[in-house]
Amino acid sequence: MSSERTSRSAASRAGGRTAANQARSRAPGRPGTAATIGGRAGRVTEQWAPTLARVLLGLVLAWFGFHELVQPSLWTGYVPLFSPTSAVAVILVLAHGWLLLVLAVAIIAGIATRAAAAAAAVLLLEIVISLAVTGGLSDLTLRDVGVLGLAVCLTGRSIQRLVLTG
Repeated sequence: MSSERTSRSAASRAGGRTAANQARSRAPGRPGTAATIGGRAGRVTEQWAPTLARVLLGLVLAWFGFHELVQPSLWTGYVPLFSPTSAVAVILVLAHGWLLLVLAVAIIAGIATRAAAAAAAVLLLEIVISLAVTGGLSDLTLRDVGVLGLAVCLTGRSIQRLVLTG
């Protein structure tokens, strides 16, 4: 019986030392070391990357929305099923431009970010499909696939900084 206690107490001491060593290995390094700087940069990146991505997505949406509103005739060629010179195509481009601007403002301002990113993802999917149908796979289509991917990623991210909560 005493040998059993001795082996248990030795195991608990070894386990205690192992736990202490594990805790030390997880502890941050001395200030100024590469591990501390890398860890700090990782934490900052983890916290702020979704916010930066949200602002960049909003800027892209705002850029294209603005240009669709200013010169809709340049964009009517991307409206499937309608002649580029038709009034219906111009109206659809203007509506699309306003929708892009509204989504951009919501995403940048942090208003219902996941819902706005989801709506942007649906809108970008429509754009990608339209581009693929009218022009095939091109650099333009693939660029918009990347922007679509960004919108999808932001749709799934619930924790972000600089958002308005209700």
